[in-house]
Amino acid sequence: MSDAGPLEQTVYIDGAYKPFGDFTLADAQARAAELTAATGWGPTARVGGVARGWSELARVITGAGAERVRDLDRDVAEGFARRLWVVPPGGSLL
Repeated sequence: MSDAGPLEQTVYIDGAYKPFGDFTLADAQARAAELTAATGWGPTARVGGVARGWSELARVITGAGAERVRDLDRDVAEGFARRLWVVPPGGSLL
């Protein structure tokens, strides 16, 4: 993981990398839909929990009247970064 904070970690969406903090409601909804479509049985069943997390993030953005993730309470936004594996457990996926 880079030394950037959780909101600066980049996530691949729509053909490019974007800082997690810049994700909008539409981005969160698109990511949830993408991961829901990839959810299956066996090892891919775990993707469903992450997809639900992205859906929950979309609800939180809406409820807060926020435009982007970084407009949320910092603790809430950083919590989602960990939950959605924007910040991998243990700091690295490698």
